[in-house]
Amino acid sequence: QVQLVESGGGLVQAGGSLRLSCVVSGSSFSINATGWYRQAPGNQREPVARITSGGSTNYADSVKGRFTISRDNTKNTVYLQMISLKPEDTAVYYCNVVLRSSRNFLYNYWGQGTQVTVSS
Repeated sequence: QVQLVESGGGLVQAGGSLRLSCVVSGSSFSINATGWYRQAPGNQREPVARITSGGSTNYADSVKGRFTISRDNTKNTVYLQMISLKPEDTAVYYCNVVLRSSRNFLYNYWGQGTQVTVSS
């Protein structure tokens, strides 16, 4: 059973930093891509950052230059380093992974979410 376990959220003052981690376990399929999404109260879940199996990254315009996504394949872990945090970054952050089977089927999984709160 595939599991995504996130950690690293918390309360931080504006201008501060946090690093989120997401450990992926329970699958022998290859990772096609991993990403971070967030959802603020009353808003839809939105993409924040994504990294492909080839290492290509892309970011939401609102976080470019402040957030960095990376991964450690030896630990099956993806990270989101966040600096210069703003109150509008406050949200529940979700890890997402797309796995590719040996038959090239894609499977999408989500973590349980971790709360990030930025105070002004």
